[in-house]
Amino acid sequence: MSDDFHLGGDLLINRIGFGAMRLPTNSFHGPARDPETGRAVLHRAVELGINHIDTAAFYASGDGSVRANALIRETLHPYPAGLVIATKVGPVRTPDGGLAATTDAAALRGLVEENLETLGVDRLDLVYLRIGGIDPPPQGESVAERFEALAAMREEGLIRHLGLSNVGSGHLAEARAIAPVSAVQNHFHADKRDDTEVLAACEEAGIAYVPFFPLGGGLSDLTGDRIAKVAERHDATVPQIALAWLLASSPVTLAIPGTGSLAHLEENTAVGSIALTREDLADLT
Repeated sequence: MSDDFHLGGDLLINRIGFGAMRLPTNSFHGPARDPETGRAVLHRAVELGINHIDTAAFYASGDGSVRANALIRETLHPYPAGLVIATKVGPVRTPDGGLAATTDAAALRGLVEENLETLGVDRLDLVYLRIGGIDPPPQGESVAERFEALAAMREEGLIRHLGLSNVGSGHLAEARAIAPVSAVQNHFHADKRDDTEVLAACEEAGIAYVPFFPLGGGLSDLTGDRIAKVAERHDATVPQIALAWLLASSPVTLAIPGTGSLAHLEENTAVGSIALTREDLADLT
């Protein structure tokens, strides 16, 4: 595995974690996956030394029959010592299986309580406030009221650490004036590097930077010649080099590739043994 990171200063986690979004289905509108496969993937992830799982109550198949939080609880509860489970609140499922953003701060308590119940815990390790969808962060939208609501639940002991997702540097500064921010989860990967301002702010403050869609999420093509060239040099796959670059880009970056496949899980976790050279990094620039 790769080296470790102290999330929030007190939770020691491996920098290669696991994203649970693809456990219930391959896409938000796709058919349900076999839950037995999901349980096998979760068991194997823990066996491989992964101790950071990123999930959400709205990670579910389109028909709602398979849900990530339920799979995690059914498979791993009582949770192994040291396992950190991060979740996010903001988006909610609509009756047609889509997603809608919650902007009502008062509604966040119900979403936090849903995660507490479905994961079977008394306190959530890390809760991200997610704003918007997968589009660029809404720069003019304040997060203060919603983050204050989460900060109050942190003071109650329901949440250990707070994070932000899909935000700009202004949102980060606004939230940090209210309560400590332990992690930021934004859209960033080897072929999408336009979030350097937020990454730099996280690095300066020791805040974890946890890209969602670290392999493009099906929205970007990672088969460029520069990545393929380095992959051939290391006898590795293009996704492995993309993840290795992500970890090499900053000491605060964490990788949470998501998969519902045992083979892909093994491939992703093997990235910890890949050491990119200066030549590699130059080729990937």
